[in-house]
Amino acid sequence: MSFASVRSRAVDEDAQLHAIESLRGGTPEEAVTAVGRLLAVTEAAYERRAQLEQALESRVAIEQAKGVLAERYALNLDEAFEIIRRAARSNRVKLQDLVRKIKPGEETPGELASHLPHV
Repeated sequence: MSFASVRSRAVDEDAQLHAIESLRGGTPEEAVTAVGRLLAVTEAAYERRAQLEQALESRVAIEQAKGVLAERYALNLDEAFEIIRRAARSNRVKLQDLVRKIKPGEETPGELASHLPHV
């Protein structure tokens, strides 16, 4: 475990202890308000994490599709992305939907045909 990880955990534990201590001296109404705020912050953190996970998955799929096209048609990665982007726009499909169709060992999706240099 790294020093930063140990330090981060200690800071988190200190923050939790401080939050618990701050509730001891308050009224029940203040405690309810504090817990409500904590729940809202926790929910927002979970939503943000889900968004980040989805963005990462999307980015991985795009990178894989770029790699397939680059290898298949002797393109660099920027050219492959530009072809995918143009094909998605001209066919009015979401980039992510088109990317999911580009798979190794399978035929190149028809939406890309008019945008490829070697077809």
